[in-house]
Amino acid sequence: MSAKTEAAPYYFVPPPSRWPVLAGASLLATMFGAAAWVNDVPFAPILNLGGILSLLIVLYFWFGDAIAESEGGSYNRRIDSSFRWSMSWFIFSEVMFFSAFFGALFYARSISMPWLADLDHHYLWPDFAGHWPNLGPAGTIEPFTKMSPLPIPTINTALLLSSGVTITIAHHALRAGHRTMTMLWLLATIVLGAMFLGFQIFEYHHAYTELNLRLTSGIYGSTFFLLTGFHGFHVTLGALMLTIILIRLKRGHFTPEHHFGFEGAAWYWHFVDVVWLGLYVVVYWM
Repeated sequence: MSAKTEAAPYYFVPPPSRWPVLAGASLLATMFGAAAWVNDVPFAPILNLGGILSLLIVLYFWFGDAIAESEGGSYNRRIDSSFRWSMSWFIFSEVMFFSAFFGALFYARSISMPWLADLDHHYLWPDFAGHWPNLGPAGTIEPFTKMSPLPIPTINTALLLSSGVTITIAHHALRAGHRTMTMLWLLATIVLGAMFLGFQIFEYHHAYTELNLRLTSGIYGSTFFLLTGFHGFHVTLGALMLTIILIRLKRGHFTPEHHFGFEGAAWYWHFVDVVWLGLYVVVYWM
């Protein structure tokens, strides 16, 4: 938020905008494309990637409008409070999003599997064993190796924990008025996030080519790739947000007193860190 935001005593209401409708259409195309892609529909990759590209374009112009309003002095403390509540509820919705996938993993591993193990095997296939991970009915799922927490997931944990420290240092530097130090520590955070994503890509390649672990590898494969994949997607979004904040810092935006744009991105990044700690323990070690 800009330093020019104190004057207006009113609550700023922006003019009608086309960006929400266009963003919704882009997300719809993205999700339809993704759903069709996993079902081998020919046009699906183009639809999915086109939806992502159009969403990025919409967000570029939409965020540009918001930044122009902020730097133009349209926002005051009441708007600042609205942004904080909005970001808080957005992060809460993300918590519930990941809770659904953690819940699916817990239910499959801790409830369904023991319950099936207690059944008379007359109802299941003869060689069923109620252990995790499970290969499912004989012959339907190719054998695979469970993902180990060492070394890549542990390295990624160290990278994300370090990035949480660097962004906190950047925030303190901004509050102290040290803009150069803020940009350096923020850049370090982005680099650590990029390294995390690089290791995750390598891990996925290793899983598919050497462990035969795929999205189709039963309930273990689907929950593993959905949880870690969506987390990687959120890391990508967080790194993009931080990159935009870095560009704004370089252009002279934000002051020690008014910088919710920075704070909102930092909140999101800390949320990504916390989710990964849960993933690291529950998915890789348990």
